[in-house]
Amino acid sequence: MWSWYTQFPAGLREVALIRLIAMLGAGGVLYLTPMVFHHAHFSAGRVTEGLALAAVAGTLGRFLSGTLLDRGLNCSVPVLLAALMAIAGDTRLMGTGSYGGYLEGQVLLGMAVGFYWPAVELAVPLSCPPVPSARAFALMRSADALGIASGALLGSLLAWSGWLRGIYAVDIGCMLVLLLVLLRRSLPDPRPRDRLAHPSPWREWLPALLPLLGLAVLATAMPALMQSALPLDLVRGSLLRRALPDSLGALTIGLQLGLLVLLQWPVGQALARRPVTTGLRLCLLCFSAGNLLLAASAFSERGLLLLLFAQLPLALGVAAFLPTATEAVVELSPIEHQGLAMALLSQCFAISGFTAPLLAGRLLDGQGHGVGLWLLMALACLAGLPLVGRLRPRRTFA
Repeated sequence: MWSWYTQFPAGLREVALIRLIAMLGAGGVLYLTPMVFHHAHFSAGRVTEGLALAAVAGTLGRFLSGTLLDRGLNCSVPVLLAALMAIAGDTRLMGTGSYGGYLEGQVLLGMAVGFYWPAVELAVPLSCPPVPSARAFALMRSADALGIASGALLGSLLAWSGWLRGIYAVDIGCMLVLLLVLLRRSLPDPRPRDRLAHPSPWREWLPALLPLLGLAVLATAMPALMQSALPLDLVRGSLLRRALPDSLGALTIGLQLGLLVLLQWPVGQALARRPVTTGLRLCLLCFSAGNLLLAASAFSERGLLLLLFAQLPLALGVAAFLPTATEAVVELSPIEHQGLAMALLSQCFAISGFTAPLLAGRLLDGQGHGVGLWLLMALACLAGLPLVGRLRPRRTFA
């Protein structure tokens, strides 16, 4: 049964385990924090302002992490720092009901995310030989999806039991386990890469990466909205669609994450055998379809059914984008700059994580429903299709 998993190198399996643990803790925090502070009587604008501030804080962490990795820092160090900052942020959020405390916790979590992602992404191509990096990224995203879905499901159970803030205790526990795993065995060290001494000039690789980064800002807005706007849209209701209780809203989000777990591995495997442009086009089309269904769900008292149907194309879009985008970075950037290139891709999550929640909060508070937001995102995803045609992935840097 597990033969497909044991075919991967031991080092790559270790990276997958680390990502599974990290995402198990993060799943509830990412998707259910808006519900926690909705009950603390925060407006949608205030909730999304905190999420946007976390994205800004993550910007500094990403650049520091990526730059230090390209100078030979072991991949374990940023992940260790991220775990410590996450513990501090969770502790603050678990015990505060004030806006200032909320912002402090979000800044710490944002910095943790910034340090974490470039390091764990770079660890994949460093650990995967002789397995192709495209298949390795499919495995990583499957581990991420399983962890996030499990964490969100656990968070929904905590919501049902009346202790929604327990999501922060779960994340603290996972971060402690992560620290123990990293202390037992470290992630790869980039220093053996012989081309570090003779880096390629930025002008030779950065322009080719720019269309992908533009696409990534658009595509990563969807996970940001699933973590910020969708929970609020569910618990507030929209036009004719009734508001859902916290536990049912959390389970609805868990449905999308559960679908992602089921889809990520087969979709990632199928797209690994095709050009990265195929996966990126599929991603945008699926996101557009999912947003249209979310908008349509507001016009019926039985709109929950359409909302549930929307989770399938949204999950498929995420499954198509995440491994494809990271593989595209490997194909478009030289090995000695892949730490910074991964940081730039991760930075797209920060940019969209800053702008998308702010826009969503204003639209939700101003209109009282999410129809305008979901229609806007559907059109934006369709408008991003020409960027895919401008990509020219190649492997000359490998």
